[in-house]
Amino acid sequence: MPMISDTSPIAFGDALPEAVDVVVIGGGIAGTATAWFLAKAGVSVLLCEKGRIAGEQSSRNWGWVRQQGRDPAELPIMMESNRIWRGLAEETGEADLTFVPSGCVYLTDTAAGMEKYASWYETAREFQLDTRMLSKAELEDLIPGTGGAWLGGMMTPSDGRSEPFVAVPALARAARARGAVVIENCAVRTLDVSGGRVTGVVTEKGRVRADRVVLAGGAWSSQFAANTGIDLPQLAVRSTAARTEAVPEHYARNISTPGLAMRRRADGGYTVASGDIAEHYLGPASFRHVLKFRKLMALSARDIRIRFGAPEGYPNTWRTPRRWSADEQSPFERARVLNPAPSPAAVQRIRDRLPQRFPAMAGVGLAEAWAGMIDVMPDAVPVLGETAGLPGLIFATGLSGHGFGIGPAIGRITADLARGHAPGHAMTRFRHSRFFDGSPIVPGPY
Repeated sequence: MPMISDTSPIAFGDALPEAVDVVVIGGGIAGTATAWFLAKAGVSVLLCEKGRIAGEQSSRNWGWVRQQGRDPAELPIMMESNRIWRGLAEETGEADLTFVPSGCVYLTDTAAGMEKYASWYETAREFQLDTRMLSKAELEDLIPGTGGAWLGGMMTPSDGRSEPFVAVPALARAARARGAVVIENCAVRTLDVSGGRVTGVVTEKGRVRADRVVLAGGAWSSQFAANTGIDLPQLAVRSTAARTEAVPEHYARNISTPGLAMRRRADGGYTVASGDIAEHYLGPASFRHVLKFRKLMALSARDIRIRFGAPEGYPNTWRTPRRWSADEQSPFERARVLNPAPSPAAVQRIRDRLPQRFPAMAGVGLAEAWAGMIDVMPDAVPVLGETAGLPGLIFATGLSGHGFGIGPAIGRITADLARGHAPGHAMTRFRHSRFFDGSPIVPGPY
């Protein structure tokens, strides 16, 4: 199946309503799941996507549904998401939402790596997750024939996978079947605000009245928020992945080794990524938020590469308008689907490491490589909930490269918040104000 792009056929073209209870901005996993849960609850909801549903990072990720290695505040939400994933195909009638319980395995060849896993294992025990530590001998029995001097690892059997490029559109279809209005090629330009609170949105197709608006715009969220006068310290990072040709199933589990990760695909190939190159194109927000990101950059195990001269249409470029009115074309209409070229260095690392890490894959070619833009927060955990700066605006963004798996629970929580219901989880870690109230920025896993 070809990558979703701005040339992909429009699959969702409902008529724009005059008013709804909630408008959701952004058709990635977070926005689509929010629309699904709102529609399921009988709430009138409009889902607006500037380009195509799942056109950007929500169809370009690894497809892992992973509890293992999560930030402690994220873990209970991710455990809920795992439960949601397991029932989505049956509940929606959409086979494209099938969850495969493949388990997730991390390998390491250093004592420091084992110590890190052992530390996180205590978090798993606290939440009664089925994670277990693996000795060198256990690892060899579990995944025979891997190339490397592994000391051991960690495994969570209840983790799994799904196919992002078909799953998210399937969830949008399910939401529409429950009554949601879904429109592609319909950018929301800005908010309508009256009396200090949200009263609706202005789209390129017209105005819509609503008491609640969910901002789930991924890498574009900070730009949208800035136009309304709200500071959201979020940066975009290019991440590259690839898929192999179809081959026999040598490795059934999601596996992460230093510098290479992979998972089995429904089409008979494997999605593979080096996972250790993070590329950021400099723009005004890079300098504005540099101090907030310094801890994350210092702790990151990735090869962080700073790029100049972002291609036309990228978020946070020097040429992108900083402000625009409801009557003007927005940056979102100029970049329907962000489709960055894959990193040649990342692709070469994948080619070199695949036969080294997994000898059974020697000689297997790459059928396709691609890239997506990850929306990263200074602490690598999402921003969720209503902002105090503008009542009626609810954030569901900053999923920081691990949003696909947790997306369904993020949608459930956001839908409940939009309905005025308790979210069912501790949300302090995810509040927008944490970046401005003097709280220390504590990076989670990224």
